[in-house]
Amino acid sequence: MIGPLIFIACLVAAISQQNSAPRERITLLPNQDGKPSAVVVATAGGETVLDQPYRSAHVARNASVATVTEQESAIRARYAPLLAQLPKGAAVFTVYFETDTENLVPESAARFAQIRDELAQRPAPEVVVIGHTDRAGTAEYNDALSLKRAERVRQLLLEAGIPADSISVAGRGEREPAVATGDGKAELRNRRVEIRVR
Repeated sequence: MIGPLIFIACLVAAISQQNSAPRERITLLPNQDGKPSAVVVATAGGETVLDQPYRSAHVARNASVATVTEQESAIRARYAPLLAQLPKGAAVFTVYFETDTENLVPESAARFAQIRDELAQRPAPEVVVIGHTDRAGTAEYNDALSLKRAERVRQLLLEAGIPADSISVAGRGEREPAVATGDGKAELRNRRVEIRVR
């Protein structure tokens, strides 16, 4: 008689433990770009906002939601196979140009080895090349120059072995300065091309 009672006690304990475990677990991971994000978890029992990295919502069978902040190491251990499947985060490189030319400054030319290494680590990179200028010159001239700079960087990427269909190019002229300046002002930090790799 004791044997069946032990079996029943173990069965009740197992069912109780199963019912206490969350039916669903939603965890907010940090954005790859470091920008804040949030997710709303809505159930019949109400809504909960997760707005901090590694904050989790545990949804019970009765639709109640409990929130907890978990350790990054615990999340990484629990979901290691899934996290390994995430695509690599975007990388952004900026190269600079000599005044009124498509010629890279020497420091930027030297950075191309680092950019090539990053691209080599990605099986099928998507590359967006965006050219910019400072405010010296007319808006029309700067639009054309920014596109020429972007095309120059595209050519360097092609020479590095990046497939042409993986690269898109745009010129923004003087419209998106890295540093605000007055009209007609030459500024190295605005004479740039941004290379965004995904």
